[in-house]
Amino acid sequence: MDSSLLQLSHPLSTRSTFLNVIRKSSSASSISIGRNSQFQRYFKLESSRARGDVAFDEAAFEADRSRLDAEAEKSMAEASIRATEGAPADDPKAWKWVIRKRIWDLMESQNVAANPRPVHHRIPNFVGAMEAANRLCDLEVFRDAQCVKVNPDSPQKGVRLLTLTGGKKLLTPQPRLRTGFFSIVESGMLTPATINEACTSVGVAKYGKPIGLDEKIKVDLIVIGSVAVDPRTGARLGKGEGFAELEYGMLRYMGAIDDSTLIVTSVHDCQLVDDFPVEKLLVHDVPVDIVCTPKQVILTNTKIPKPQGIYWEMLSPEKLSQVRILRELKRRIERETGQPLPCGPSEKLPPTAQRSSKPTRRASSKN
Repeated sequence: MDSSLLQLSHPLSTRSTFLNVIRKSSSASSISIGRNSQFQRYFKLESSRARGDVAFDEAAFEADRSRLDAEAEKSMAEASIRATEGAPADDPKAWKWVIRKRIWDLMESQNVAANPRPVHHRIPNFVGAMEAANRLCDLEVFRDAQCVKVNPDSPQKGVRLLTLTGGKKLLTPQPRLRTGFFSIVESGMLTPATINEACTSVGVAKYGKPIGLDEKIKVDLIVIGSVAVDPRTGARLGKGEGFAELEYGMLRYMGAIDDSTLIVTSVHDCQLVDDFPVEKLLVHDVPVDIVCTPKQVILTNTKIPKPQGIYWEMLSPEKLSQVRILRELKRRIERETGQPLPCGPSEKLPPTAQRSSKPTRRASSKN
């Protein structure tokens, strides 16, 4: 993550006080992310349906997601250009864009990229993603896990499938946290005909149970997508939006995870790099403990500290306005503590790539 979170300006003791006060607040002030949120726009009344008398409007969900992605494509390209061509030598983000572009270009040139293509400005799908997923799911920590948090991107679809077919709870965020918060999907909610669909972004919105920040859950394992990973240190790069870090921070806030919760990523072997300037990582950057590729499993034994929560002084006004759950959480903390939370400097956000308008590509882009 780089564009949305920045440096810590309040000591941990202050942030911990904020969190403790909120955890003691009454249920009347709790935040609920469910049918009363933006998420409800994709549901319509239909008394013949068994699921709460509502039916999911898949076309509306897909249209909205495609529209948001399309609006974002231009500014993502602009962000990468600004960071690599006009940035000062000490810019903490420029090196990340250089590595991202190198990996995206390499995957396309070696034809190890998989649909949706091109893989630029995405968590890239890759040839052998299912083999990497199988290696990940052979891990003892996965076999023992009851609840697994998995990112919604294409290369981790196999992990989501194996989580559900393994009888585990799947916790996954709505893409970019724009249409909801986290959702829980369980195999008991599904049929053999719907379990594969439930592993897509549309399927999670359709079949998952939306949860809020007061949900009492324990996440046993985190699976995260990556553009590049240093197997020696556990340092990792996403596509630059910072949502993986926000999701991690919110799970820390909820008490669902702690420092002992292992973080795993699945990537192609060509996404392994050895030139990460680890000393330039920021406090919010999430390291990984285990890397799974189609060919190997790597224990990084990372020494990089894991983030302790949400770093408000690293959130730009633009990012805050984009993510409803963060705005509600910020208001909640400020109301309960009587103190304003800091905010980061204004910036243009790096968005996700546009989905292809071709039918075959659109079908393959359902994560």
